[in-house]
Amino acid sequence: MTNSDKTPIYNLKAVVQETGLKADTLRAWERRYGVPTPQRTDSGHRLYSQYDIDILKWLIERQDDGMSISRAIELLHRLEEEGKNPLDAASIPGAPRGDGRTHEARASSSLLESSRLGDTGTVAQMRDAWVKACLNFEESQAEQLLAQAFALFPAEVVCLDLIQKGLHEIGAGWYAGQVTVQQEHFASALAIRRMEALLASTPAPTRPGRILVSCPPEEEHTFVPLLISLLLRRRGWDVIYLGANVPLRSLEATLTSVRPNLVILTAQQLYTAAGLMEMAEVLLQARVPVAFGGLIFAETPGLPEAIPGYYLGDKLEYVVGEVEHIMSNLRPVPAQRQVSYDYKEALEHFRSRQALIEAEVWQLLPEAMPQRLLAMANLSFGRAISAALTLGRMDYLNPDVDWVEGLLVNHHQMPPEALDDYLTAYYEASLRHLDRRGYVVVEWLSRLLGRPLPGEYQQDVERLSSVRRQA
Repeated sequence: MTNSDKTPIYNLKAVVQETGLKADTLRAWERRYGVPTPQRTDSGHRLYSQYDIDILKWLIERQDDGMSISRAIELLHRLEEEGKNPLDAASIPGAPRGDGRTHEARASSSLLESSRLGDTGTVAQMRDAWVKACLNFEESQAEQLLAQAFALFPAEVVCLDLIQKGLHEIGAGWYAGQVTVQQEHFASALAIRRMEALLASTPAPTRPGRILVSCPPEEEHTFVPLLISLLLRRRGWDVIYLGANVPLRSLEATLTSVRPNLVILTAQQLYTAAGLMEMAEVLLQARVPVAFGGLIFAETPGLPEAIPGYYLGDKLEYVVGEVEHIMSNLRPVPAQRQVSYDYKEALEHFRSRQALIEAEVWQLLPEAMPQRLLAMANLSFGRAISAALTLGRMDYLNPDVDWVEGLLVNHHQMPPEALDDYLTAYYEASLRHLDRRGYVVVEWLSRLLGRPLPGEYQQDVERLSSVRRQA
């Protein structure tokens, strides 16, 4: 089908039945990626067109082909920008001529790929056994399984295919409410301890140049930077690992004594990505090359463009090759996208009014949410808004909203409506305490909730469109 009717006539239930997608998935894609784009009835209900349904089926087909949803959305937008109809089979690119990686990245992953060919099943079985031992708090069994795995397979394969994927599986279980926080902490502690022991036992460096690996302020997740440090040391690089939650001043002081040729920064959350950006900007001014990565960058389209430095990509197994490519041609690089003045002004204004907004949210929601949860929500949401403003795009918050919704349902037995109640209260408080300098915050909340903007903000619509183009 190359032409679809764009008349909005189908409700959410009809789209769920037609596509097989869950309602919360549809809402998440709409918030996170702006796809689909349903119209709203006067009462606020979504209405979809046949074109929306066909595009959703197209996206599902791309996922079935092995493409992530974020990449499928990028392809959709690219085809639309080129004036092509995504539903036209002729417009869909065929098999890619290359996988987008550098020669060095492909070479560095060859060991992993060849090791997996004959042993994937065995590694997977050992990973399942290790996860089970961790969940049962069987420390000696878990350690024995790791020792056996390192004896059978290359360390790179064990670290990536067993430990890293095992931790990801346990983390997903915790989010779904099937794994306790104690089980997750137990497994993480075992993994970190093993990684630190491997790092301490690596031989002396054989290659020229020094690499500094660090986490930005408030980033406590250390497995990824530890793994990167270990993989690079095993390739002969001189790596200094600084660990979690490194203050900016401490990093600046370390630069003087260490004099690294490259600094690698990792962040897993939006608010720590904002701290990473500040670090990267300081390093750019000092003419020190920066490379960066982490889960938040892989899951948030467009976010890497805000950071001055080299993005290491979405796959851990390719990081070493990318770093080696960077080390062969070291030079500082600026961010691909600069944060607009509107966002900088909005950040300063929001911070000056944040306490007033949060106090009013307390008044508007006296019984809708337990006080402990409400305090946590204000802390997390305010921090996330500041991060999105710092990074120059409010839509970076969309994945956070989806994540929090699942957390409330899975861990606190709160109905999904509780988040909508909280966001509505935050929106009303923001309207009362933010003036036009905070327009980007109010506009994002209005889109998130499907509310029309108040009349006094309508004249800023064109200005916001300009902000988005700059962002």
